[in-house]
Amino acid sequence: MKELPEFDFGRVVKRSEVDLPLYASPVEAGFPSPANDYLETALDLNEFLVQRPAATFLVRVQGDSMKDAGILDGSILIVDSSIEPQSGMIVLAIVDNEFTVKRLVKVRKTWTLQPENPDYSAIKVTKDTEIRGVITASIQKFGSTF
Repeated sequence: MKELPEFDFGRVVKRSEVDLPLYASPVEAGFPSPANDYLETALDLNEFLVQRPAATFLVRVQGDSMKDAGILDGSILIVDSSIEPQSGMIVLAIVDNEFTVKRLVKVRKTWTLQPENPDYSAIKVTKDTEIRGVITASIQKFGSTF
């Protein structure tokens, strides 16, 4: 049986504050629009992505079972262990002593962990399933790896 790693929620390896410019004009993903140079504010990604630092940790994704939710192999997930999991949320769970990321779904009285890739099957939630946290964001770099 594989031993699970312990999370030390109180230990912060490195914290830096970097304010990046956030422009008020959205970027079109459809038809291009004229550029707007108006700067709305500065944005600290720690503040934007992490609501509860003491209950938040990061994990790296391995595999493609959540690709249709935009969670790709190599993505970094932000996990908040203080959020109460609800049906429809994407969660980090432990099933058979292995970590997995899936969408938590309740249909009638049955809870399942649903993949977001048709090549994978749903996993029934049992008394041995442990939800470690709710995924609040997914980060990936394009064209290179972390």
